[in-house]
Amino acid sequence: MAGSEVVLLDFWASLFGMRVRIALAEKGVQYDYKEENLTNKSQLLLEMNPVHKKIPVLIHHGKPICESNIIVQYIDEAWQDKYPPLLPADSYLKAQAKFWADFVDKKIYDAGKRILSTKGEEMEKAKTEFIDWLKVLEGELGEKPYLMGESFGYADIAIVPFYCWFYALETIGKMNIEKECPKLIAWVKRCMERESVSKSLPDPHKVYEFLSEMQKKIG
Repeated sequence: MAGSEVVLLDFWASLFGMRVRIALAEKGVQYDYKEENLTNKSQLLLEMNPVHKKIPVLIHHGKPICESNIIVQYIDEAWQDKYPPLLPADSYLKAQAKFWADFVDKKIYDAGKRILSTKGEEMEKAKTEFIDWLKVLEGELGEKPYLMGESFGYADIAIVPFYCWFYALETIGKMNIEKECPKLIAWVKRCMERESVSKSLPDPHKVYEFLSEMQKKIG
């Protein structure tokens, strides 16, 4: 790590790591990427995130920043001289952006995880909840190009990595997300036109293979 001003400890399939990769790309920050083996975590990860022992961890000048949404906020502040700003300047919109990022972690991630880890009635319930929460997001999006208005930013960064899961969720859960939430998928496609997003998100088919393997291991 010596000599590297910015280091990212991450795992390729991590939705949370993707957020950090997008934010760094948006700001044009150069960094060293270190892929972690989550079944055999590096000493560096354990030292840098002793509380949760999880990725992603951003190391800036030797100091660690943990938790993806906090890291994205940090990137926005630490490189505020670099365009574009990720969080809105307006205090209310800033609070709203943080609310929706939190909403995704508490509602959409939870329902998605349950689709992948349950069967029968439990899975059906999780599928209904997942689509319902996506429709709530779609309602917030409305006719705006991005979640908070005209500019791509923090809320979009928090949410768009979940697109990587959609193919797996549709295949495993036998569902059609675009049919249920066409405006949301149109928003995803708009986000994917940005190089920061398209280069940070892995192939959904590769993610499906990874999640299928995880399913088999969990049983």
